[in-house]
Amino acid sequence: MGPKKRKLGRGVAIVGAGMSRFGVFKEKASRDLFVDAFLAMKASVDKGIDVSMIEALYLGNLTSDLFEGQCHLAPIMADWLGMVPKPATRFEDACASGGVAMREAIIAIAAGFYDVILVGGVEKMSNLTTAQVTDALASAGDILYEVPSGFTFPGFYAAIATAYMHKYGAQPDHFMSVGLKNHHNGALNPKAQYQSTIEDLMAKRISKLKEKGGAAPAWGDVWDFLRDGDANPVVAWPLRLFDCSPITDGAACLLLVAEELAGSFTDRPVHLIGTGQGSGSAMHGRADVTSLEGARAAAAEAYQMAGVTPQDIKIAEVHDCFTSAEIIASEDLGFFGRGEGSRAAFEGATARTGKKPINTSGGLKSKGHPIGASGVAQAVEIWTQMREEAGKRQVKNVDLALTHNVGATGGTCVVHIYERR
Repeated sequence: MGPKKRKLGRGVAIVGAGMSRFGVFKEKASRDLFVDAFLAMKASVDKGIDVSMIEALYLGNLTSDLFEGQCHLAPIMADWLGMVPKPATRFEDACASGGVAMREAIIAIAAGFYDVILVGGVEKMSNLTTAQVTDALASAGDILYEVPSGFTFPGFYAAIATAYMHKYGAQPDHFMSVGLKNHHNGALNPKAQYQSTIEDLMAKRISKLKEKGGAAPAWGDVWDFLRDGDANPVVAWPLRLFDCSPITDGAACLLLVAEELAGSFTDRPVHLIGTGQGSGSAMHGRADVTSLEGARAAAAEAYQMAGVTPQDIKIAEVHDCFTSAEIIASEDLGFFGRGEGSRAAFEGATARTGKKPINTSGGLKSKGHPIGASGVAQAVEIWTQMREEAGKRQVKNVDLALTHNVGATGGTCVVHIYERR
């Protein structure tokens, strides 16, 4: 018996989307960031939305318990938005928490249980030191097998990267090219944590050294800068600083409604036509660590439901917690063949002007990665692109798009497919 062919019971559409600025905000709590995102979403609804019209809140969050010492986050957010006594539920699936919250909202609306759901994601990470954040994130790994081996998450993804290099002949420069691209995109995103290209960061470093009377570094170009162990130190070989997503505070919101009601909110909705979710084994149980089984399963389910192929997708936001992860995602999603994603990225195929633009927002690498918000923020970028409101980072004629949100080392993956009609 083959896998069941699933379909949505009724159509679901996004009629509003917004996010807070991503970055480090010591003065704000997660509820402040969430209100910022909600107000941005509310302003995006062309015909307006009253809070009383929202029937439920589905919130993605990894661990406000550890980051802020605050459990039971969803009803607190509902209270701050004036939604009480509407139901509010927190979803936790590591870095895929936001994507899972969105998927569950799609299912609830498609099933006819709700008509209007606020989907949100939030994480306030900067309260802790880098070492403490590392420990908090490690709780999303397998604490019986993965964590005791001594790996941090950069270590896990470095192991994946080295396995990929060994199998397919990729080089560290292939991974660095993803960081270069995503910083170029993030520089054009007013909500991104890093709004500078790596070339800009190199120029600033040179300027500061000159101001201090030091000798200018012998960097002939940006590649010399990226290969410099002082400017771009190794975090876990082959991954360097500019291969890693940052510690980020931020929130994002979407307003999902039954498709037949979308016209009450906007004449330009974005339709959700496919959703898929898959799981994967801990790393010690995988026959091949250069691909995520859960991602392949999620993509297959979403493509089947939407009735489209990888070649039909115009743009994608994928989970680039590390640059190597974007390359592997591009292959798991079927955009490129096995071992071809690294070369495609290096040659510009995934740039905004390439044949398959990936992470026009700047991705987790440049836009930032507030864990529970990342999957929702991916959908905010798709909404922005499909409504042709992305400014200088706008890609032309985006009628089909995809988001790919991964939890931990690949234990969870969610894929959504979007259509503009």
